[in-house]
Amino acid sequence: MKFTTLLKNGVFVLTLSVLALSFGGCAKTTSFLNSSVVPGADGTVKVTKDKNKNTVIKIQIRNLAEPDRLEPPRKQYIVWMVTDNDLTKNIGRIKSSRTMFNKRMEGSFETISSFTPVKIFITAEDDADIQYPQEQVILSTTNF
Repeated sequence: MKFTTLLKNGVFVLTLSVLALSFGGCAKTTSFLNSSVVPGADGTVKVTKDKNKNTVIKIQIRNLAEPDRLEPPRKQYIVWMVTDNDLTKNIGRIKSSRTMFNKRMEGSFETISSFTPVKIFITAEDDADIQYPQEQVILSTTNF
């Protein structure tokens, strides 16, 4: 009886381990490179696939400067994706905030895309619907 219980527990643990490794192997998490424009800013990008094989992109950023404090001043931060087809796409705007208890500006972003990114970068822009990025890159990843 004890052997059967041990065998069942072993199979259960092995099954959980295989599932954890299979899900964990699909996610790519990378940090942004240091910024020369906003030196204190840092953050991560997590890229996974959903059940429909679309790409899920989640970004967390800390220590952002208000975009209107940049030189030249801007209105918002825009996230760009370089795709595996070498296209650069505007995928959305960073949502940023400060709280009463935390004076550091933080930002987050999440989207789903049918494209696969090879690189993610963030620029400061005046227009959220811009089709091509300006020169001033705030944060960037290396290629995935």
